[in-house]
Amino acid sequence: MLTVDSDPVVSPEPMLDDSAAVTAAPTRRRRITARAVWLAVWPKVAAVAIGLAIWQLVVWSGWRREYVLPPPATVFRRLGELIADGTVGSALVTTLERAAYGFGLALVIGVVVGSLVSSSKIVRSAVGSFITGLQTMPSIAWFPLAILLFGLSEQAILFVVVLGAAPSIANGLITGVDHVPPVLLRAGHMMGATGISRFRHVVLPASMPSFVGGLKQGWAFAWRSLMAGELLVVLGASVGFLLQQYRNLADAPGLIAMMIVILVVGIVVDAVLFGSLDRWVRRRHGLLAD
Repeated sequence: MLTVDSDPVVSPEPMLDDSAAVTAAPTRRRRITARAVWLAVWPKVAAVAIGLAIWQLVVWSGWRREYVLPPPATVFRRLGELIADGTVGSALVTTLERAAYGFGLALVIGVVVGSLVSSSKIVRSAVGSFITGLQTMPSIAWFPLAILLFGLSEQAILFVVVLGAAPSIANGLITGVDHVPPVLLRAGHMMGATGISRFRHVVLPASMPSFVGGLKQGWAFAWRSLMAGELLVVLGASVGFLLQQYRNLADAPGLIAMMIVILVVGIVVDAVLFGSLDRWVRRRHGLLAD
């Protein structure tokens, strides 16, 4: 007679108690966060390393003497000295104050002009192409007029910074408004959004991706205009003033060190401020996964 064994008793899998589960979850999140940070950082680190290697190879090639083109080690040693004695810090305070004030004023003007042009066919016909023309003007071309009008003053620098940034901000808003889907406009109209309410609750939110792009471009123009202004209009110890001073003194390490400071500030502001704003806007519009 055949006998059938009973099903073997399967012991339950060991389970983590509550405290272990709570401990495991943050660990997993930390691992994911560290990996995300590494994936975001390593391409930038690799690009910097490649750039420094090329720089060092050019120095070793003897293309220019080292007092004209110093190696990276010499430049970064000089940069460390300038940071340690407070030279870079005090210069950055002066320059960033000018940048914030000029860009803030350009933002207000750009938004007002962009709103008027995008909401009125008559205004667009009158000045729409003129704004694009202003945007294409090199900032350095404005300085003779700025110095003629305001002399060697803060107002001359502010004048050029605003003219450099405001057209880009206005064009960003105009482009965003032009690309608002008609279905959103019809939906807003059906829900009673008219006039200012329509612009505030329907048009402006829908145009934010292009508007943020205009802000980023406006910042780039403002930063470049400010550096040109500080080179031409010497008012106090600023980043541009130090750049010009080290050129006059033939201090190549100091000159290149300040160029690195200018580059780093531009990258940091774009990544931290406008990059975060861009990611937030894209996430709100469903263009970026959480």
